[in-house]
Amino acid sequence: MSNKLVFNVNADEDNLKLNEYLRSIAKFSSRFSRKAVRDGHVKINDNNVTLYTRVRAGDRIEVEIEKKEEQQDIVPEKIQLDVIYEDCDIIIVNKPSNMIVHPTRNYPNGTLTNGLLYYFKEKNEKSIVRLVSRLDRDTTGLILVAKNSFSHMALARDMDKAEFQKNYLAIVHGNLKEKKGIIHKPIYKCEDGSIKRVIDKRGQESITHFEVVESFNDADLVKLTLETGRTHQIRVHLSSIGHPIFGDTLYGNEVRKYIDRQALHAYRLQIPHPRTSQILNFECGLPNDMNELLTKLKKSYKV
Repeated sequence: MSNKLVFNVNADEDNLKLNEYLRSIAKFSSRFSRKAVRDGHVKINDNNVTLYTRVRAGDRIEVEIEKKEEQQDIVPEKIQLDVIYEDCDIIIVNKPSNMIVHPTRNYPNGTLTNGLLYYFKEKNEKSIVRLVSRLDRDTTGLILVAKNSFSHMALARDMDKAEFQKNYLAIVHGNLKEKKGIIHKPIYKCEDGSIKRVIDKRGQESITHFEVVESFNDADLVKLTLETGRTHQIRVHLSSIGHPIFGDTLYGNEVRKYIDRQALHAYRLQIPHPRTSQILNFECGLPNDMNELLTKLKKSYKV
């Protein structure tokens, strides 16, 4: 793909200010537009412009996708990555369990971000890690990362569109009364300094769609689709209706005798590509530990 976006001004767009055109026609954020123009990455008919330059019918607007050298204060580390898809704008990785997505004070190394920075460096790419989606340390599955500021802006903008979908599979205790439905409960961060979230009317609106895929004796395999993206949303919502995820010691009441982490996997991702708007679909199968748990359930507890 080219490192430039090209727009041709139509007659009904004549005389718009450039900032109006970039916001309403190109669908750029105000922040991205300001920075792109300030850095000289936007030209009209090969001429430098300001945000207040008037566009004319027939004008050719070129926007250079930023690829200058950038730095993150994070140490690149050679880590085996399962790359599902990659182009010049995005990369999608299948994250294993026991891996934090981004460094923290307690975990400065061994994260997905450390590994991606090394991966980019080895390929002589100038990208830094711009996370579009995140997963808990012990949740496995697809993570979406933008490779430039334009794609990050576009994906963040499109997250609320119906075409942008994140689907998960979870193995839960008990059998849900309804085979399909919606959990619509506000999620609130506890004030005691812990990472735990609770259902509380003071919290943010949170919506999870669920559908039972397969049932066993006192267990279900459930497909979940997020309409909102709150921290621990699926884990909190399932626990709140009396069906905590196997292995979830934070939101369940169990010792990890079935699986060593919460049995939750981000198996599917659908996105409009940030540059072309083409709808892309990605899937990755269940990891071994969840398949092993399902095998045990199928052998001993099939309904």
